[in-house]
Amino acid sequence: MLSQHKKSSVAALTLAAIGIVYGDIGTSPLYTLKTVFDPSHGLALNQANLLGIISLIFWSLALIVSLKYVSLVLRADNRGEGGIMALMALALNSVHKAAPKWHFPLLLIGTFGATMFYGDSVITPAISVLGAIEGLEVAAPALEKWVVPLTIVVLVTLYSVQRHGTAGIGRFFGPIMTLWFAALAIMGVINIVETPAILEALNPYHAAVFMRENGFIAFVALGAVVLAITGAEALYADMGHFGKGPIRLAWFWVAFPALVLNYLGQGALLIRNPEAISNPFYNQLGAWSVYPLVVLSTAAAVIASQATISGTFSMTKQAIALGMLPRMRVQHTSESEMGQIYIPVVNWLQLIVVLIAVVGFQNSDDLAGAYGIAVTATMFATTILTFFVIRYRWHLPLVVCFGATGFFILMDIMLFSSSALKLFHGGWFPLLLGTALFTTMLTWRTGRELVFKNLEKHAIPLEDFLNSLFMAPPTRVPGTAVFLRGESDGVPHALLHNLSHNKVLHERVVFFTVHIVEEPYVAPEEQVRVTALGHECYQINVHYGFKDEPDMPAIMALCEAKGLKFEMMETSFFIARQTVISSPGAGMAPWREHLFVAMSRNARAAADYYQIPPNRVIELGTQVEI
Repeated sequence: MLSQHKKSSVAALTLAAIGIVYGDIGTSPLYTLKTVFDPSHGLALNQANLLGIISLIFWSLALIVSLKYVSLVLRADNRGEGGIMALMALALNSVHKAAPKWHFPLLLIGTFGATMFYGDSVITPAISVLGAIEGLEVAAPALEKWVVPLTIVVLVTLYSVQRHGTAGIGRFFGPIMTLWFAALAIMGVINIVETPAILEALNPYHAAVFMRENGFIAFVALGAVVLAITGAEALYADMGHFGKGPIRLAWFWVAFPALVLNYLGQGALLIRNPEAISNPFYNQLGAWSVYPLVVLSTAAAVIASQATISGTFSMTKQAIALGMLPRMRVQHTSESEMGQIYIPVVNWLQLIVVLIAVVGFQNSDDLAGAYGIAVTATMFATTILTFFVIRYRWHLPLVVCFGATGFFILMDIMLFSSSALKLFHGGWFPLLLGTALFTTMLTWRTGRELVFKNLEKHAIPLEDFLNSLFMAPPTRVPGTAVFLRGESDGVPHALLHNLSHNKVLHERVVFFTVHIVEEPYVAPEEQVRVTALGHECYQINVHYGFKDEPDMPAIMALCEAKGLKFEMMETSFFIARQTVISSPGAGMAPWREHLFVAMSRNARAAADYYQIPPNRVIELGTQVEI
């Protein structure tokens, strides 16, 4: 019975993985071959080139997705969690003692990769929905003018319903994407049967000949072949939701075979009918199939977009916890699933940028150049971080580490270089977006370090202060006072202000400090450590992982098990509201300091972030110069 239950659970997770994980890479056949043979690339459409391109696509899926991500990168999990932020935290933790000189470079690489993932998450909804609705042009060329407006309507609707969560519709994602992959496979098989010569493309010889014979044009074409592997990063990013097993099963048994069959089928179609290059995906079965395929493709594109939107929310939450972004309002859209969250400011900013991409680029072909750079940059960062994990965490020999990642680094460099040729044809878009986010993240992190240094410089050691305070103790009043205290702070400013203005001290005083560790979760029994400081004063150190949910009431409940019981209606939370002021001198450039000040003023309040009941909070202002 237990074995049967386990099998059904794996089956359910595998079905869910098909719906969430493979939406992005599953919609790539909509536009990949059309983009490869775009006239601007100068690649002639003939059988030899078709065999070479299909061979490159097949071996890219086999080597980069199957071998690199499914077989290697999925092993580099951070306590079961994946994604470039989790990988960066794992790599930083790995080199912390063994090779500290790599800490800052890896921080830069991981942050850059994360910002390029944001670029990917903007382009995916735009190119997927555009590529799906462009099928209308095949059915009726007169409908071409409606493609962009309809795309905008679909995207605005998609982002507008995010606040309700996906719990209600998520259960349909797996069956819809399974139907999608079945359609891909069936269309592919039909065309392969008519032109079996395309099966020669499975031989890597044709890829090698294509690269040798076409030289620079083949190198340019690689930038479009990359489109076939977009979404590979989602394999790793969603590992925490589904686990390695279901993701691997879904890839090898469903997604990979269906994609290979469809690309082979499109190649077979183009051998027979080169005119179908106008849109090889929608021409696979003839005119009768276009409208049904548009409906199914749009559903698949929406699911692919939903996966990247949810991924953006998850990554933003991790970035906040790791100190890379200011606190934002995070809303939970499901009472049972902690991973289902909604971040309003990210949702609407992302929609604005997605609409700019749709209106600015107008079609999936022009967006493809932007897509390649975002995808390959993230892949490159992932490979480098993986090297440091297997070297310094797994302690494998250097030769083995280079052997495991060196080949993929060379491939990443080649694919990124090819995609970079599109810099002035859309490639600038994700780079501009990534640079803006990269600057924002580093500015926030550096600004926080400057604030901490300022506070540390003027900090009064807590132990010495308490010793002197109780030599002539102030009046004690009933109740408990909780003071939030930073990791490097001495006496909290809120306590100094309270003593200065009110001349009293509560009968019990608790100092509360949060430590974020470079792991996704910390077990509840390990989160809280209570230290008695004497005179009914206590220090509570709370350790959270970067995916844990800050929750003051839950922490107070854990404290009870350690002998420190709280009555909420007799407890007051004193919080110092910091006002950051930019001042001339050492620090950051003036414009970066002003950016940090603006972010600091608009950051979510600490009381709200830690879920402290608002009627128990007392805020006291303090100024900090940077």
